Amino acid sequence: MRIHKLHPRLRPADACLFLDVDGTLIELGPTPHAVTVDTAAVQFLQHARSVLHGALALISGRSLAQLDALFGPNAFPAAGLHGVERRDSLGNLHVHPTEPLPSGLLQELGAIAGRHPGVLVENKGLAVAVHYRQAASLQDMLEREVEVLARRHGGEDLQVQPGSYVLELKPSGITKAHAIEAFMQEAPFAGRTPVFAGDDLTDLHGFEAVQKLGGVSIAVGPRVTAMHAVATPAELRELLTEFLGRGGPT
Repeated sequence: MRIHKLHPRLRPADACLFLDVDGTLIELGPTPHAVTVDTAAVQFLQHARSVLHGALALISGRSLAQLDALFGPNAFPAAGLHGVERRDSLGNLHVHPTEPLPSGLLQELGAIAGRHPGVLVENKGLAVAVHYRQAASLQDMLEREVEVLARRHGGEDLQVQPGSYVLELKPSGITKAHAIEAFMQEAPFAGRTPVFAGDDLTDLHGFEAVQKLGGVSIAVGPRVTAMHAVATPAELRELLTEFLGRGGPT
């Protein structure tokens, strides 16, 4: 795919950058624990943070602890669990008030995984994900069963968020848009034009948020559409590196 320039009149000094992680900044792995963060991705983040004077944040379905494990010793501003938890640019932690996941829910999800090889349950603390990349034929059955469990154990307080071969159960009403909007009210993001890149259904709320703010959305891969599109994380970094290399206003 030929890389098009990102809004030729937009300059780094006027922008801030929000990035999903899995499938966007780095390639998807067969399981959440089998992903690789290559040197190029880390160097890109460090370069972007420097050029943007800190106006960069990761917006992920992973927990903050998982993000720090992937990118450590770097600790970037970030939102984890699709916005349930957030670390601002000063290192302050913000967590939406929510109840712990019911133990009965986790037990029943574990029982489903035990009956179906290839299904993996990932307990993230305030959210839980059912991965089925290795058992894709079970998608319809899993969607039905997980929805029933969510209603039984959480009622309206628990939401099932579909993704790429994953069903995530998380507190209702909290999305990546909330995290982006919160960052946009704080330095160094406030007053800048937001750019958000994502690859999955979980990123659509973020696309809508930045577009309402006059910003730019970028889809990575074929699962979603946005204002700009690239095929791979490597192409995204190429697109954004060109953008970060721009000078002042013309």
